[in-house]
Amino acid sequence: MQALTPRHDQFRNRHIGPSPEETDAMLQTIGVDSLETLIDQTVPENIRVREPLNITSPISEYYYLQHLKGIADRNKVFRSFIGMGYHGTITPSVLLRNVFSNPGWYTQYTPYQAEIAQGRLESLLNFQTMVSDLTGMPVANASLLDEGTAAAEAMTMFYGHRNKRAKEQPANVFLVSDQVLPQTLAVLQTRAEPLDIEVRVSPAADFELDADKVFGILLQYPGANGQIADYRELAESARKKNITVTVAADLLALTLLTPPGEWGADAVVGNTQRFGVPMGFGGPHAAYFATLDTYKRQIPGRIIGVSQDRHGNFALRMALQTREQHIRREKATSNICTAQALLANMAAMYACYHGAEGLTAIAKRTHHFAVILADTLKKAGYTLATDAFFDTLQIDLAPEKRAEIRQRAERNGYNFFYPEQGGIRISFDETVATTDLQAICRIFEASLDYRGAELTDDGGISGIETRIAPALRRKSPFLTHPNFRNYRTETEMMRYLKRLENKDLSLMHSMIPLGSCTMKLNAATELIPVSWPQFADIHPFAPIEQAQGYSELFRELEHDLAEITGFTACSLQPNSGASGEYAGLMIIRAYHQHRNEGHRNVALIPESAHGTNPASAVMAGMQVVVVKSDEAGNVDMDDLREKAEKHAENLAALMITYPSTYGVFETGVVAMCKLVHEHGGMVYMDGANMNAQVGLTSPGRIGADVCHLNLHKTFAIPHGGGGPGMGPICCNEALAPFLPGHPLQKTGGQKASSAVASAPWGSASILLISYAYIKMLGASGLQAASEFAILNANYIKARIEDTYDVLFTGENGRAAHELILDLRPFKSVMSAGDLAKRLIDYGFHAPTLSWPVAGTVMIEPTESESKEELDRFCDALIAIREEADEVARGDADAQDNVLANAPHTIAELTADEWVHAYSRGKAAYPLPYLQQGFKFWPSVARVDDGYGDRNFVCTCPPIEEYV
Repeated sequence: MQALTPRHDQFRNRHIGPSPEETDAMLQTIGVDSLETLIDQTVPENIRVREPLNITSPISEYYYLQHLKGIADRNKVFRSFIGMGYHGTITPSVLLRNVFSNPGWYTQYTPYQAEIAQGRLESLLNFQTMVSDLTGMPVANASLLDEGTAAAEAMTMFYGHRNKRAKEQPANVFLVSDQVLPQTLAVLQTRAEPLDIEVRVSPAADFELDADKVFGILLQYPGANGQIADYRELAESARKKNITVTVAADLLALTLLTPPGEWGADAVVGNTQRFGVPMGFGGPHAAYFATLDTYKRQIPGRIIGVSQDRHGNFALRMALQTREQHIRREKATSNICTAQALLANMAAMYACYHGAEGLTAIAKRTHHFAVILADTLKKAGYTLATDAFFDTLQIDLAPEKRAEIRQRAERNGYNFFYPEQGGIRISFDETVATTDLQAICRIFEASLDYRGAELTDDGGISGIETRIAPALRRKSPFLTHPNFRNYRTETEMMRYLKRLENKDLSLMHSMIPLGSCTMKLNAATELIPVSWPQFADIHPFAPIEQAQGYSELFRELEHDLAEITGFTACSLQPNSGASGEYAGLMIIRAYHQHRNEGHRNVALIPESAHGTNPASAVMAGMQVVVVKSDEAGNVDMDDLREKAEKHAENLAALMITYPSTYGVFETGVVAMCKLVHEHGGMVYMDGANMNAQVGLTSPGRIGADVCHLNLHKTFAIPHGGGGPGMGPICCNEALAPFLPGHPLQKTGGQKASSAVASAPWGSASILLISYAYIKMLGASGLQAASEFAILNANYIKARIEDTYDVLFTGENGRAAHELILDLRPFKSVMSAGDLAKRLIDYGFHAPTLSWPVAGTVMIEPTESESKEELDRFCDALIAIREEADEVARGDADAQDNVLANAPHTIAELTADEWVHAYSRGKAAYPLPYLQQGFKFWPSVARVDDGYGDRNFVCTCPPIEEYV
C-alpha cells in the first residue's frame, strides 16, 4: 500500500523545507553542482557510511496512524490503583486542546529571550507559586525531571552546602526513610555512590542523628504504605544538629495536610503528575523542588523571577541565570540544564482552573473513598498497616490470600500494587467512581455499606470522618493569588491561555535558529497518538503483559536508534540529554569497575564542550581534565595526546561532541578515539549534534563506545518551552551489559547498573514521537534530513559571509549543520545581545548567544525551513548589519538607535509622544516582508536583568503589577 501513496504526500516532503526548485537555487548560491557534492565536501570520507540504514521503508502519515492503532490495541488499560507516585487524573479538556495539543505552547523554546516569552514565563511563575503555596516553602524552581531526580538533587545540594568548607572528613551519611518510594531510592543510590555518599535506609523512628556524620534526611509524606506520620520532633532535632530535612510530598495531599515548610523542612520535592498530566507509562511529568531562601543560589534548574523592562513596566525573566549549576562546569554539583516546562504549564493551569477550593474538593473526595474502603475492609476482617492515611491503604495478607486476590483483581481489570515485603496497596485518585469501590469490595469479598452517602458542598462525602489527625490538618490558605481565582469557566480559561500564548514566539510564527538546539518541525501526526488512552493511561508499574504495545514500540525504537548510531544496544531510560550524559558515563564507570580498574576516573573534555559534560563527569565521580582547542576550533591533538599519556593509568573516558560544538566535522576524530582506546579509556560522544550525522556517519563509525541522543533535537520531540526532553543512550557490546536497570520493571543489561530515572523507560509516552519520525521518514528520509540540515546551514553561510565573519569551517570551507557569526568586530556599536533583541523586531527568535565563543551567535536553521524562510532571516541579518554601520558612520545616534532600544513594543510605537531620533516605521517595519503578516509584537521592551536579580521575587506578585 505504501507504494500507492502519491510521492508528493510522503512525510519526507512534509518535513523537509526546501522544494526541489529551491534546492537547486540554494546549491547554486553555495557554488556546488549537487547536494551529494556538498555532503562530500562537508563530511570527511574516512568516516562516511555508504550503506543505507537497516530501517524499514517510509510509511505515509495516514498508514502510520493505522499501524500505530494496531500497536495501541496491544496495550490493555486496566483501572489503576497502583499509586507509588503515579495516579489517574482528569485532564480538563480546555487544557488538553489549548495547551497539550497546541503547537503555540509545545513548540516554544526555553525562555532565555524574555521579551518574546512573557506568556510561558507567567505560566511557570504560576507553577512556582502553586508549589510554594502548597509546600509552605518560599522558593520553588520551574520544574525538574521526576521525583527521584528531584530528591537526588536535594541530597547533593545539601551535601555540597554542608561540606563546602570541610577541612577534615566530610559528613557523608544521608538517612532515608523506609517509606520512600523504591524508584526514588534507586535514583538516590545511583547518584550517591560515585560521590561517596552513604545512603542508610531505616524507619524514620530509628534514625540516628549523628551530627558529625549525617548531613541530611529524606522523608516521604505520606509514606509509601499510605501512613501520615508526625515528623515535627524529628525535624526539630535535625535542625539543632545542622542536619537538613528533605520531604518528598504529594501535592494533592498537601491541600489537606500541614505543609512540610510549616514543620521544619529545608526542601520539599515531588511530582505534579496528578495535576492533570496523564501517567503515560512513566512520563513526561514535571517534578517540583522547593526550598528555603538560603539555598536560592544553589537550587538546581531554572527559576522564573519578576523584573521590569526599560520603561519600568512589569516583566518576567529567568532569574539568577548565572547560578545555573551547569554553567559552573566541573565545579557544578548538578548537570540540570532543562526542565519539564510543558508539563509544568499543564499542572499550573490545572491549579488555575480548579483553584484552592477545587483541589481541596478533589483531595477530600479521594480521601473519603479511601476511608470508606478502609472501614469496609476492617469490618470484613482485614488488617491495615496504618489508621492515618490520605489516599493509600496497605492491607496485610498471607501470601496465598494475596495471590488469590491478585488473580481476581486482574481478571476483573484492576491493578493494585504488590510490595516485595508482602501485602497489597491500593491508592485512590480523582478518577475513582462508586463502581470502582463496589468492584474492589467484591474482589476482597467484602460487603460495602454505602447507603445514603452523598457529596458535600466542599467535595467530601457525607458521614465520612477524616483519618488525618487534628495536629496535621492544614490550616494555612493557599492559591490566593487572582491567577488561581479568576479562571473557573472554560471561556475565561480559554481566553487566559490565548492571551499568554499570544505573548510568545514559537515555531508557529517563524524559524527559531538556535545553534545546538535544533528547533525542527514537530509534526502533528507524530504528536496525535500521545493523548490516546492506550498510551496515556497506563501506569509505569503495570504488569508488562498489559503493555505489549509499548514493549513492541520500545524494541523497534531501540533497534532503530542502535542502527542509526552504529551500536548494538540502547536504553530509553534517561529522560534528558544531561541525564543521558550521566548514564553514559556511569556505564563506563561500571565497565571499568567490572574489569577491576575502578581507579580509572579521569575524563578528558575539550574546552569547547557543553557545560553539562564536565558537570556530568563530576557527578559520575570523575576528575575533569580540560583539553585545548586549536585556532580552527578542533580538538588540539597534541594536547589530547599529552594528557592521554599523562593520565594513561587512570584514564576513564574522553567526552566529545561530533560534529564539534563549533559546527565542524573534525577530520581527526577517528585518531582521537583510537588514541584514547590505546590508553585504556572509553569514548563518550555527546549526541547534541546527531542531526548532522544520521545516515552519513555514526558514533560507532567514528570509534565512540557510547552516546546519548537528544530526542527533542534530532528526533522531533517538541521543546515545550524548555522541556520535555529525552536522552536515551546507545552503546557497543562491551558496555551493553551495564545499561541501567530499574527496581520495579526489568530493564537494562545482564549486569545492569542502577536506575537513573524514576520510570523504567523514562518519559515513555513521548517516545511515540521519535518512533513516528523514524517510521515515516524511513532510511532515505532520515539521511535526507541530515543532508538538508547541512544544506540550509551552508546556504545561510553563503548568503551572509560577505556581511559577517563566519568562524570555524571544515577543511573545504563548509559548515556542518550550524555556524557561528563573529560579532566582536561590532562591539563598539552592537553587541550580540543587541542583535538578539533587534531580531525580535524583524519577527525572529535570536540564535544562541555568546556560546561557545563570547561575542558571537550560533545559528542552526534545521532541515524543516524553506528557502523563503531562510531568505527572510538572512535579509534581517544583513539589514541589522547596515543598522550597525549607520551607528559606526555617525548616521545614527550612538545611544538612541534601533539596536540599543530593541525590541520595540506596540505600546511605545503608538504612544502620543515619540522621542527617538529614528522613525516609528524604521523601528517597527524595517523590511517589507514584515508588512505581510510576519510581524511579531513583543509584549514588553528590553528586560532589565540586573533589577530582577537585585529584587528577587519568584512567586506571583499583586495583580496590579501585571498591568
